[in-house]
Amino acid sequence: MTTLYKTFRRALTTKDGALLGSIFSPENPDRGTFAFSTNHERIRGDAEYEISGLTPLRDENTRGAWVDTLVSYWKIAYILERDDGADVSWAKAYEGQKDLLLAMVRGYTKGNWPHWTLPVMYQICLSLRTVAILSDDQARRLGKTSEHLEDAARYINKAFTLCISDRAPIEESRKWGTYYIVNLMFKTYFKLNSVGLAKNILRVLPASLADMPPLEAFPKSHVVTFKYYCGVVSFLEEDYGSAETHLTYALDNCKTDSIRNKELILTYLIPTTMLTKHKLPTPELLSRFPRLAALFNPVCKTIKSGNLQAFDAALRHGEEEFVKRRIYLTLERTKDIAMRNLFRKVVLYQNEENRTKIPVRQFQIAMGLEADGDTVMRSTPERVEVEVEEVECLLANMIYKGLMKGYISRERQTVVLSGKEPFPGTVV
Repeated sequence: MTTLYKTFRRALTTKDGALLGSIFSPENPDRGTFAFSTNHERIRGDAEYEISGLTPLRDENTRGAWVDTLVSYWKIAYILERDDGADVSWAKAYEGQKDLLLAMVRGYTKGNWPHWTLPVMYQICLSLRTVAILSDDQARRLGKTSEHLEDAARYINKAFTLCISDRAPIEESRKWGTYYIVNLMFKTYFKLNSVGLAKNILRVLPASLADMPPLEAFPKSHVVTFKYYCGVVSFLEEDYGSAETHLTYALDNCKTDSIRNKELILTYLIPTTMLTKHKLPTPELLSRFPRLAALFNPVCKTIKSGNLQAFDAALRHGEEEFVKRRIYLTLERTKDIAMRNLFRKVVLYQNEENRTKIPVRQFQIAMGLEADGDTVMRSTPERVEVEVEEVECLLANMIYKGLMKGYISRERQTVVLSGKEPFPGTVV
C-alpha cells in the first residue's frame, strides 16, 4: 500500500478534510511513488482494493466516486512524473485536472460526499486554475494560443453551483464552501482581466443568501478575501463609498502578520480614502509597507505641497505601475486635492484681513508656480500661463465639490471665501 492510500484511509476515517484535500494537490510529495505504483490497466483495480473495507465507503456510489477521483488523480501524477520526462505537457495535465474536477462533481452529486470533504473541492478547483495558468504560459512560450484559464473559470463555476444549490440541512451543507469558491472565481476573473464576470457573481449571489448562513459565520479568511474583492470591484466601478466600506472591513479583520494581504488591500484603500476623505496615508503607515511607500510617496508629496507640475510628473513616472494595478484613473482624480492645497496656500499667503476676498488673478499666477513647503511658491522655468477662464472653471469646480467654501464674483474677478473653514476638512 503506497503512502498516498494510507493517508487517504486515515483522512477518511478521522474525517480530516484538510488532510484529505492535500492528497489531490499536484505538489503532493507522494505523487511520484503513486505514479510509479501501477499502470493504466491496473489503476482502477488497485484503487478499489486499497480503499476497500472502510466503514465510510460502505455505500457503493460513495466508494465508486472516490475510486473515480483517485484514478483521475493518478492519471495527472502519471503525466507529471512519467509521460514526457522533463518536458511536462501542461495542456495534457490540464485535461487530466479537468477530468479530476468532473469526478469530484460526481462525488458530490451521486456519491453523497459529506460537507466535511469540502477541502477536496477547494484543492481540486485551486489546482485546476494553477495548471491552466501553467498550460497557457507554456503555449505562449511555444508561440501557440491557449485559453485554458478561461475554460477553467467555467469548470470552477460548476463547484459554485454545487455549493449554492445544496439543499441539505445547513449544518451539513456544501453552502459553507460558497465564499471560498467565489473568491477563487474572483481571482480567476481578475487574472483574465474580466471584471464584468466578477460583477456577475455579485449579481447572482444575493439570490442565494436567503437560506445561507450570515457572512460573519463563515471562516474569517473567506470573508476577508470576499470583502477585498467586493471592494476592488466597487473601486473599479467608481463606487468609492462602497469600496471604502468593504476594504476597511477587510483591513480591520486581516491577520496581523499578513503583510502581503494588507498591502493588496491598502493598494486600493489608500487612493479610495484620498478621494472620499481627502486623506493622505500617514508616514507611519507607509513605513510599514516599503512597496506601498515607493508606489504612493511621490504622488502624496506633490499633493501635500500643492505642486501641480510635480503631480503630473509623478503620475507620468509611475504610470506603468499605476495602470497595472488599475489605480491610475483614481490617482489622477486626486489632483483636485493638490489643487485645493495650492489654492489654500494662495489664501495663507495673503494678509490676514485680505483672506476672504482674493482676486482670481492671484490663483491664476499660482497655477504657473511651483509650490514647496507650507506657503512658499516660486516660478518655474517651464511656467505656462493658464487662461483666466480656465482658472475660474477650476475654482468653480472646487466650490462645487465642497473643497472650497465661497463663490466667484465675476464682475469684480474676485473669489469671496467663507470666513469659517474656507477649505473644509483640511487634513493635509
